[in-house]
Amino acid sequence: MLQSLHALVAPALAERLTLLLNHVLAAEAVATEKLRPHAGRVVSVTLAGWPALLPAPPALAWRVTPAGLLEWCGADADAAPDLAVQVDATNPALMAARALAGEPASVQIDGDAQLAGDVNWLIQNLRWDVAADLERLFGPLVAQQLSQLGRSAAAGLRLALQGAARLAERLRSRGT
Repeated sequence: MLQSLHALVAPALAERLTLLLNHVLAAEAVATEKLRPHAGRVVSVTLAGWPALLPAPPALAWRVTPAGLLEWCGADADAAPDLAVQVDATNPALMAARALAGEPASVQIDGDAQLAGDVNWLIQNLRWDVAADLERLFGPLVAQQLSQLGRSAAAGLRLALQGAARLAERLRSRGT
């Protein structure tokens, strides 16, 4: 039962992630310009150290389109990637909190040097302007309040996770 649910949910999540990535890329013309020369190339993302207790993430591989956007290769992506990006996912909650705060993830990149340089530039410089999207949906006043609430929640979550990590480290050091 859980396997069939995972088989339905994982591709849907990967497709939504692709939509989000393309939304962020399309918002910055320089981002799509950096990717256009790499049309047809495949970028794979591996979540290294993903906890075994959590459901396995879907296969994450995208082909760069001629428009400089991304196309998900599908759940059974077997194409050899031109670029392999390995993200440290040993602590998914902390990774999510950092993403909410706009901090780039800790990554290791292997493959085509030019594509690696451009993807690294995107990782370092591209951010989702959530406030602008909220403003388009709700207007400036509500967007400002929602954006401030989101920043406060992300900061609180980040502090809580950092405190939990320090506590876990202390307990681990006492146990050895």
